[in-house]
Amino acid sequence: MRKYMTLFIPLALTACAIAQNGPTPTGQTSITETPVVISPTETPIVIPLTGPPLVHASVDASTMEHKLLMGYQGWFSCPSDGSNTGWFHWFTNDVPATANFRVDMYPDASELTPSERCATPMKYPNGDTAYLYSAYNPKTVMRHFQWMSQYGIDGVFLQRFVSELALPNFFNQRNVVTQNVRAGAEAYGRVFAIEYDISNDKADPSLVSKIETDWNYLVDVLKVTESPSYLHHKGRPVLGIYGLGLNLYKVPPQDAMELVNFFENNPEPKYRVTLMGGVPGSWRTLNDDSLTDPAWANYYCALNIISPWTVGRFSTDAEVDQYKGKMATDMARAKQCGSEYMPVVFPGTAFHNTAGTPFNQIPRRGGSLYWRQVYNVVSLGAPMIFNAMFDEVDEDTAMYKIAATASDQPAGVELVSMDEDGIKLPKDWYLRLGGAATMMLRGDIPLTDKIPLNADGSLVSSFPAPEPTPPEYHMRVQITTSADWTTFGFLSGGLWNGPILVSASPEATNASMGVSLFSLNQSLDRAKSGKQVEMVVDVALSEVQAGQTLNFEIKRGSIGKTTVTLMNSNGAAPVPVKTINWAGLDSSGLNPMQFTVPTDAFMISNP
Repeated sequence: MRKYMTLFIPLALTACAIAQNGPTPTGQTSITETPVVISPTETPIVIPLTGPPLVHASVDASTMEHKLLMGYQGWFSCPSDGSNTGWFHWFTNDVPATANFRVDMYPDASELTPSERCATPMKYPNGDTAYLYSAYNPKTVMRHFQWMSQYGIDGVFLQRFVSELALPNFFNQRNVVTQNVRAGAEAYGRVFAIEYDISNDKADPSLVSKIETDWNYLVDVLKVTESPSYLHHKGRPVLGIYGLGLNLYKVPPQDAMELVNFFENNPEPKYRVTLMGGVPGSWRTLNDDSLTDPAWANYYCALNIISPWTVGRFSTDAEVDQYKGKMATDMARAKQCGSEYMPVVFPGTAFHNTAGTPFNQIPRRGGSLYWRQVYNVVSLGAPMIFNAMFDEVDEDTAMYKIAATASDQPAGVELVSMDEDGIKLPKDWYLRLGGAATMMLRGDIPLTDKIPLNADGSLVSSFPAPEPTPPEYHMRVQITTSADWTTFGFLSGGLWNGPILVSASPEATNASMGVSLFSLNQSLDRAKSGKQVEMVVDVALSEVQAGQTLNFEIKRGSIGKTTVTLMNSNGAAPVPVKTINWAGLDSSGLNPMQFTVPTDAFMISNP
């Protein structure tokens, strides 16, 4: 989950019986086992398998190239698991009751053995007890990595929450989960890397020191980077930091650059990493969800890998396709920075039972939303993918096994089951999709825009060719104004995709870009003195037809004039197509002026 969660230290722990011989979920055989409890330790834990691991092929841990990596929260706990963190992330206020169940999906519990089951007061529709699990239990995490191996998932970015590091019980819980993840990855030939999540709605002046101190601990004490399964790239261990630059969090850009310097240029080689940044979706344009201080552009460009967070940004295939143009421009900008690009994909999302957002807010549509994103990023040549998330049932992005129907989950609470959208799917459908996505990323199956699975989850035997991708053309827009404000909007005739700001006058108080509207402002005093500002934007143009027209509109304040020059950028250098000067006035004060340009002018190639 990428939202700040209020941490609490329970004053009283509600009993969570780890059932030995109690009721079992439908179809689950009862097995008597000795519960497993991990104690805090200063050395890596060796967690024995209960039996030999399944036959598996090991993933190459030396590179991120052609890897799909899932975020792994690992934050779920139960009162009797030994972690002293209560029902963390399962129940609001640590009170186990159906009305307090705070997640939006119910993880399939049929494979939990008795030593893993945490009994709850919730009941299945047939009256049996509903169980939950704890990531503090090594057997459960081991099974998760068995699934990854079975379904062909490369590995995970294990989340490590900075806001928890100063709380002893949560710090211990995180360390134990880290060692559980390490054991699972090593046993099943998967890879893992640490990703710090800075989510916190309060400024933290010690953020930098907390992260640096903790990384030293992970390297020197837990020795995570010595694991043969710890992910490396470009010769260094991989480390992610999520949230720097996001406008939800009060972090100054100099703190972000201090962390970049620590991790990329540390005088002690063992602490150096290949740094992946989970950044705002508008990292390139410094607007929308990004902090706007120009210094943030330096941070984004200093990252080794740029990974814009896009969960919740779109729900339809048309919206996914429209974002594809922005993503292509993002990739080009990342290349200019000398950075690699790691797009994010997600299956669907909601935050209903915790935050009150609409139930099933962005439906999965049987995997169609997920697959359209995967198809687009692979077709653009993305070298790696961040898949949100393996186990995130809070915000409904989980990819692991989920209750297939309402009869497989607790009664009396709204939960998204696999058949919620009217499509009957097996509980492991999204693990299978993740495996197919990994295969397509590697080139093991052909690029296809259709989900390559049969109804039972098996891989199809033939792969239809993708629908032809509509051609894209390139336009440069130069806006100059001596007004205090002006806007330039694209009204109709096609789609504008992925605007990228080429330049803007430093005197401009605003130079921003929406989907189809650009805005440019300067101070009123400058406008009154006849001074002007300028912005230049590159934009991709799609879904246009020859012989048609593109329709635009200029608006501006009542001082000075606005000049717009449109250029064809399909060649090595932009070629001017049309220039409009506008100084007219009307009674509205918006002073609009519309004009058209033939589509054909932008559909030809230039030398």
